[in-house]
Amino acid sequence: MSAVDFSPLLRTAIGFDRFARLLDGARIQSEAPAYPPYNIEVTGEDSYVLTMAVAGFGPDDIELVVREDTLHIAGKAPAGEGEARRYVHRGIAGRAFERRFVLADHLAVQGARIENGLLHVALQRIVPEALKPRRIPIATSAPPSGPSGQVTIDQAA
Repeated sequence: MSAVDFSPLLRTAIGFDRFARLLDGARIQSEAPAYPPYNIEVTGEDSYVLTMAVAGFGPDDIELVVREDTLHIAGKAPAGEGEARRYVHRGIAGRAFERRFVLADHLAVQGARIENGLLHVALQRIVPEALKPRRIPIATSAPPSGPSGQVTIDQAA
Protein backbone atom coordinates (compact mmCIF):
# COMPACT_ATOMS: atom_id res chain seq x y z
CA MET A 1 0.00 0.00 0.00
CA SER A 2 1.42 3.37 -0.94
CA ALA A 3 1.44 6.45 1.26
CA VAL A 4 -1.41 8.92 0.88
CA ASP A 5 -0.51 12.56 0.26
CA PHE A 6 -2.65 14.82 2.45
CA SER A 7 -0.85 18.06 1.59
CA PRO A 8 -3.71 19.43 -0.62
CA LEU A 9 -6.16 18.85 2.24
CA LEU A 10 -3.84 20.26 4.90
CA ARG A 11 -3.26 23.46 2.90
CA THR A 12 -6.91 24.46 3.24
CA ALA A 13 -8.05 22.68 6.41
CA ILE A 14 -6.99 23.45 9.94
CA GLY A 15 -6.68 20.86 12.67
CA PHE A 16 -6.78 17.75 10.46
CA ASP A 17 -3.11 16.90 10.94
CA ARG A 18 -4.11 14.42 13.68
CA PHE A 19 -6.34 12.65 11.15
CA ALA A 20 -3.44 12.43 8.68
CA ARG A 21 -1.19 10.96 11.41
CA LEU A 22 -3.93 8.46 12.29
CA LEU A 23 -4.23 7.22 8.71
CA ASP A 24 -0.48 7.08 8.27
CA GLY A 25 -0.18 5.12 11.52
CA ALA A 26 -2.86 2.69 10.33
CA ARG A 27 -0.91 2.13 7.13
CA ILE A 28 2.26 1.39 9.08
CA GLN A 29 0.38 -0.87 11.52
CA SER A 30 -1.09 -2.89 8.63
CA GLU A 31 2.45 -3.73 7.55
CA ALA A 32 3.40 -4.91 11.07
CA PRO A 33 3.52 -8.60 12.04
CA ALA A 34 0.12 -10.18 12.71
CA TYR A 35 1.13 -11.77 16.03
CA PRO A 36 -0.78 -12.21 18.24
CA PRO A 37 -4.15 -12.40 16.49
CA TYR A 38 -7.02 -10.33 17.89
CA ASN A 39 -10.70 -9.47 17.47
CA ILE A 40 -12.47 -6.16 18.07
CA GLU A 41 -16.12 -6.67 18.98
CA VAL A 42 -18.88 -4.09 19.33
CA THR A 43 -20.80 -5.00 22.49
CA GLY A 44 -23.08 -1.97 22.75
CA GLU A 45 -23.74 1.46 21.29
CA ASP A 46 -20.61 2.88 22.96
CA SER A 47 -18.73 -0.22 24.15
CA TYR A 48 -16.18 -2.56 22.63
CA VAL A 49 -14.13 -5.59 23.64
CA LEU A 50 -10.66 -6.22 22.25
CA THR A 51 -9.86 -9.95 22.50
CA MET A 52 -6.29 -11.08 21.90
CA ALA A 53 -4.98 -14.67 21.74
CA VAL A 54 -2.21 -14.86 24.34
CA ALA A 55 -1.85 -18.61 24.93
CA GLY A 56 0.94 -19.34 27.39
CA PHE A 57 1.06 -15.81 28.80
CA GLY A 58 -0.06 -15.00 32.33
CA PRO A 59 -1.22 -11.72 33.85
CA ASP A 60 2.34 -10.93 34.98
CA ASP A 61 3.70 -11.42 31.45
CA ILE A 62 1.43 -8.81 29.83
CA GLU A 63 1.51 -5.05 30.28
CA LEU A 64 -1.32 -2.72 29.22
CA VAL A 65 -0.61 1.01 29.12
CA VAL A 66 -2.78 3.84 27.81
CA ARG A 67 -0.66 6.80 26.77
CA GLU A 68 -2.45 9.80 25.27
CA ASP A 69 -4.77 8.24 22.68
CA THR A 70 -2.93 4.94 22.22
CA LEU A 71 -3.37 1.57 23.95
CA HIS A 72 -0.07 -0.32 24.16
CA ILE A 73 -0.22 -4.05 24.87
CA ALA A 74 3.14 -5.75 25.36
CA GLY A 75 3.90 -9.32 26.28
CA LYS A 76 7.24 -10.59 27.45
CA ALA A 77 8.14 -14.22 26.83
CA PRO A 78 7.02 -16.32 29.80
CA ALA A 79 9.87 -17.12 32.20
CA GLY A 80 11.52 -20.49 31.65
CA GLU A 81 10.02 -20.87 28.19
CA GLY A 82 12.13 -23.09 25.97
CA GLU A 83 14.66 -23.95 28.65
CA ALA A 84 15.39 -27.68 28.88
CA ARG A 85 12.53 -28.49 26.51
CA ARG A 86 12.78 -30.33 23.25
CA TYR A 87 9.93 -29.98 20.80
CA VAL A 88 9.00 -32.32 17.97
CA HIS A 89 6.69 -29.55 16.72
CA ARG A 90 6.22 -26.10 18.18
CA GLY A 91 3.09 -24.38 16.93
CA ILE A 92 2.27 -22.22 19.95
CA ALA A 93 4.31 -19.06 19.70
CA GLY A 94 5.60 -17.85 23.05
CA ARG A 95 7.63 -14.94 21.77
CA ALA A 96 7.44 -11.39 23.03
CA PHE A 97 5.04 -9.04 21.28
CA GLU A 98 3.88 -5.46 21.21
CA ARG A 99 0.63 -4.17 19.75
CA ARG A 100 -0.63 -0.60 19.58
CA PHE A 101 -4.20 0.53 19.07
CA VAL A 102 -5.16 4.16 18.48
CA LEU A 103 -8.20 5.01 20.57
CA ALA A 104 -10.94 7.34 19.38
CA ASP A 105 -11.77 10.49 21.33
CA HIS A 106 -13.38 9.79 24.71
CA LEU A 107 -12.71 6.02 24.51
CA ALA A 108 -11.51 4.70 27.87
CA VAL A 109 -10.20 1.30 28.95
CA GLN A 110 -12.58 -0.07 31.58
CA GLY A 111 -10.61 -3.19 32.52
CA ALA A 112 -8.85 -6.32 31.32
CA ARG A 113 -8.89 -10.02 32.17
CA ILE A 114 -7.31 -13.24 30.92
CA GLU A 115 -9.56 -16.24 30.43
CA ASN A 116 -8.77 -19.51 28.59
CA GLY A 117 -5.70 -18.06 26.87
CA LEU A 118 -7.53 -14.94 25.69
CA LEU A 119 -6.93 -11.40 26.89
CA HIS A 120 -10.17 -9.39 26.97
CA VAL A 121 -9.89 -5.59 27.17
CA ALA A 122 -13.17 -3.70 27.76
CA LEU A 123 -13.45 -0.23 26.20
CA GLN A 124 -16.19 2.33 26.71
CA ARG A 125 -16.86 5.66 25.00
CA ILE A 126 -17.52 8.24 27.72
CA VAL A 127 -18.71 11.47 26.13
CA PRO A 128 -18.59 14.51 28.45
CA GLU A 129 -21.94 16.19 29.12
CA ALA A 130 -20.78 19.37 27.38
CA LEU A 131 -20.31 17.45 24.10
CA LYS A 132 -23.56 15.46 24.21
CA PRO A 133 -26.42 16.69 22.05
CA ARG A 134 -28.94 18.74 23.96
CA ARG A 135 -32.38 19.81 22.97
CA ILE A 136 -33.09 23.53 22.92
CA PRO A 137 -36.66 24.35 23.94
CA ILE A 138 -38.56 26.72 21.68
CA ALA A 139 -40.67 29.42 23.35
CA THR A 140 -44.30 29.56 22.27
CA SER A 141 -44.95 33.22 23.07
CA ALA A 142 -43.20 36.24 21.55
CA PRO A 143 -40.30 37.37 23.73
CA PRO A 144 -40.25 40.99 24.92
CA SER A 145 -38.20 43.49 22.90
CA GLY A 146 -35.11 45.09 24.35
CA PRO A 147 -34.36 48.85 24.46
CA SER A 148 -33.04 49.06 20.89
CA GLY A 149 -35.66 46.77 19.37
CA GLN A 150 -33.47 43.68 19.89
CA VAL A 151 -35.17 40.48 20.86
CA THR A 152 -34.25 39.27 24.37
CA ILE A 153 -34.78 35.84 25.78
CA ASP A 154 -35.93 35.36 29.34
CA GLN A 155 -33.26 33.19 31.01
CA ALA A 156 -35.52 32.30 33.95
CA ALA A 157 -37.79 30.13 31.79
